[in-house]
Amino acid sequence: MNTSPRVLPDWIEGDGVLLRRWRVEDAEALGRAVTESREHLRPWMHFIAHEPMALSERRAMLRTWELEWLAGGDVLLGIFVGEEVAGGCGLHRRLGPCALEMGYWVHPSFVRQGLGTAVARLLTDAAFSVPGISHVEIHTAKANLASAAIPRRLGYEYLGETEGERTAPPELGVDCGWRVDRAQWQRLSAG
Repeated sequence: MNTSPRVLPDWIEGDGVLLRRWRVEDAEALGRAVTESREHLRPWMHFIAHEPMALSERRAMLRTWELEWLAGGDVLLGIFVGEEVAGGCGLHRRLGPCALEMGYWVHPSFVRQGLGTAVARLLTDAAFSVPGISHVEIHTAKANLASAAIPRRLGYEYLGETEGERTAPPELGVDCGWRVDRAQWQRLSAG
């Protein structure tokens, strides 16, 4: 794991799950997992509009992600259970210097097993390991009840609904926001 205070954590383990930064050599495995998940994710994840992606494009994307991460930007991680790609997740700096937004998707073979909750818990812990981060947010499509259950289960505070946010395709239209601050997370984690 990189320990620079500007660079977000790139290796997180716990609860039988490994979250690690995607590498260029993961391009084929990532492509396979996305292809297998495409219909499951189509209503919720905007990146599916760019699939299928050529292997060369995926490798270039992974190189770009690495450079952005090294420069102190977002971190995009694979979710691994054993040797299997179980999904993807990330911490994004789009909320300003003191906050991180979390995103996640789970491969259909791993849904309804508590994996999304475990991943969100690990990412929240990792986010607050970064100096200066005051809060973490999760944005879900209002219609995605399974995804919305995760921040609720973890004790995130409901912020309300917004129109036309980034997580829901425009045809769905309504997103919900959730937030937890550092002190609140420490209390929740201690209890």
